[in-house]
Amino acid sequence: MLRVRCLRGGSRGAEAAHLIGAMLGRSVTGWVQRAFQSTSSAAAAQPHDAVDHVTELVEQECPVCSHNEWDPLEEVIVGRAENAHVPPFTVEVKANTYEKHWSFYMKHGGQSFPADHLKKAVAEIEEMCNILRHEGVNVRRPEPIDWSMEYKTPDFTSPGMYAAMPRDILLVVGNEIIEAPMAWRARFFEYRAYRPLIKEYFRNGAKWTTAPKPTMADELYDLDYPIRTVEDRHKLAAEGKFVTTEHEPCFDAADFIRAGRDIFVQRSQVTNYMGIEWMRRHLAPDYKVHTISFKDPNPMHIDATFNIIGPGLVLSNPDRPCHQVDMFQKAGWTIVKPPTPVIPDDHPLWMSSKWLSMNVLMLDEKRVMVDANEGTIQKMFESLGIKTVKVNIRHANSLGGGFHCWTTDVRRRGTLQSYFH
Repeated sequence: MLRVRCLRGGSRGAEAAHLIGAMLGRSVTGWVQRAFQSTSSAAAAQPHDAVDHVTELVEQECPVCSHNEWDPLEEVIVGRAENAHVPPFTVEVKANTYEKHWSFYMKHGGQSFPADHLKKAVAEIEEMCNILRHEGVNVRRPEPIDWSMEYKTPDFTSPGMYAAMPRDILLVVGNEIIEAPMAWRARFFEYRAYRPLIKEYFRNGAKWTTAPKPTMADELYDLDYPIRTVEDRHKLAAEGKFVTTEHEPCFDAADFIRAGRDIFVQRSQVTNYMGIEWMRRHLAPDYKVHTISFKDPNPMHIDATFNIIGPGLVLSNPDRPCHQVDMFQKAGWTIVKPPTPVIPDDHPLWMSSKWLSMNVLMLDEKRVMVDANEGTIQKMFESLGIKTVKVNIRHANSLGGGFHCWTTDVRRRGTLQSYFH
């Protein structure tokens, strides 16, 4: 197993304090840290070999380590459908959904998703977890929460939504977990379901960063955002107009996708340029963040449009071509266009498109978790020499995500490399 030193930044005395605390246990961690802080000059005077000895003595494996989307998967967070609620039909929700579903939101906003549908989704995700375990992956879950509870900030009032899609809120970069600020008011407190897990990872050596939380005041949204038809959406997207403004940073983690030292992101209805710039500065100089765009009338989350599945290998949605595809081709990448999804038109997809078929989860370079109903994309993977692990989450799809959305990979066995030159 890859051994990762969970050390980054700070004086060597403070670093040793952190490591001694981890070694001796939580009960004395605070005491050790205070002792080193109050005697920093004395610590600085310690012989270097003594500090090095302590550092080496308590070197440990980091529970969080993931550099890309395809290294062998060892641990994953899988979301929960339990207690999922339909978000209120606010301007940011309207901008991310299609007109045929607006009556559903107007009727059910703030209420539970249809009970029978939700029951089937819960069962599907439980089976997905069982299959992941069978494939040798350790599965973790967020806490169940009552999302019907209404909350109020100085700027808005809203009920909650769900903890179904950890990919939307958590981005793992190396040994760091980054909590995304989000952009929907119904998802403002979604992080609460994941905090017990994140605190556990942090106590065991992972780095934990929370991006600036937006106020989600009215100024963050174009309250008069003029959408009705797909043509309207295409025109607005081409003009670079989105429902979120540049009032303050906001982003969903699912608008970023990783390939070692290069991370790709799109400006979308939920991720603004301020959010992208925050991430760029935060990750520099170790990582380079590239902004790319697509012919997409409703950009929200990159992984059903542009899904990197291997070193130099990417699935690119043929309905939403990438405007910067030349730079990937020049870098020697292989661009694969997945086949048209076969999901029936009458199946409810309240929060997404049919292209969840390409929203797959790589278990390693030669294994992929894929929709059991999508025979054509299964054949595509087999032609690429990739074994398909077939799972049915058709009812779970209705809540807005495929396998990639329903998961966040916490640990993959691999090293940090560059794949984009």
